[in-house]
Amino acid sequence: MSEPHADADSTQHDPASLTGGLAAAAREGGGDGVRDEYILTLSCPDKKGIVHAVSSYLFMTGCNIEDSQQFGDHDTGLFFMRVHFSADPGVTVEKLRASFSAVGDSFHMDWQVHPAAERMRVVLMVSRFGHCLNDLLFRSRSKALPVDIAAVVSNHTDFEGLAGSYDVPFHHIPVTKGSEESKQESEAALLRLIEEENVELVVLARYMQVLSDNLCKQLPGRIINIHHSFLPSFKGARPYHQAHARGVKLIGATAHYVTAELDEGPIIEQEVERVGHEASPQQLVAVGRDVECQALARAVKWHSEHRVLLNGHRTVVFA
Repeated sequence: MSEPHADADSTQHDPASLTGGLAAAAREGGGDGVRDEYILTLSCPDKKGIVHAVSSYLFMTGCNIEDSQQFGDHDTGLFFMRVHFSADPGVTVEKLRASFSAVGDSFHMDWQVHPAAERMRVVLMVSRFGHCLNDLLFRSRSKALPVDIAAVVSNHTDFEGLAGSYDVPFHHIPVTKGSEESKQESEAALLRLIEEENVELVVLARYMQVLSDNLCKQLPGRIINIHHSFLPSFKGARPYHQAHARGVKLIGATAHYVTAELDEGPIIEQEVERVGHEASPQQLVAVGRDVECQALARAVKWHSEHRVLLNGHRTVVFA
């Protein structure tokens, strides 16, 4: 775990020498205006002095820490941190990114800075089960999710009307079963839409097509799927009927990042509901839909608030 004190070679990571002209910009901006808020996330090899360097950098640039979370993973030797901070007028996200790069380089960090008020642009993909789609559309409209839904994409037309009722563009991208050419064309159309709409996250809200390895590799850490069980239990069709046949006592759902390995991506969130022996398959389906909505909504919220950091095949979630 990193401690908030300097390295033995403190000059190497001296925040005063790394902030450049940003401190002057903060002073020129003054402290009487509205302070903008930002999110800094980072991961790097764990060593002493990381927290000291980050907090000192923020102090030197006229920023104030609103909330900070950190985690040192003894198994991987990696350190993870999320800082929510405010800055004086005159300090922009571009200036923060330019000046923090020196701190990041000195610790070999994988880091990002985002405006806290920035809403993430999202595409929702669905096939013929609309409960997760409807839930996410409603949460977005009611501001319960910090996302702007750029489009709904489906290989069917069932939910065109639902998307329209929320004033969200609907794109029908059909996929011919068993046709590799059709799959390639559909994924090319999806990638064009993502680029045109400046989409940051793709959510598979019960989209029942398997994505190609190529698409997964082009969007690493940018596709979230909801799986209708605790992975890897009850794969395939009619999972709740499988669960009923096995007499399960817990119904669960798993939200995870999509990778080339089917349903094996890093888990973001899981939700469960206890059920009794008297529950019918239809009742299990209803319970399952509820837990799917809850798990997926939390995963999308945490991702869009930059609370999820990848840690190999696992995630660090600063919820």
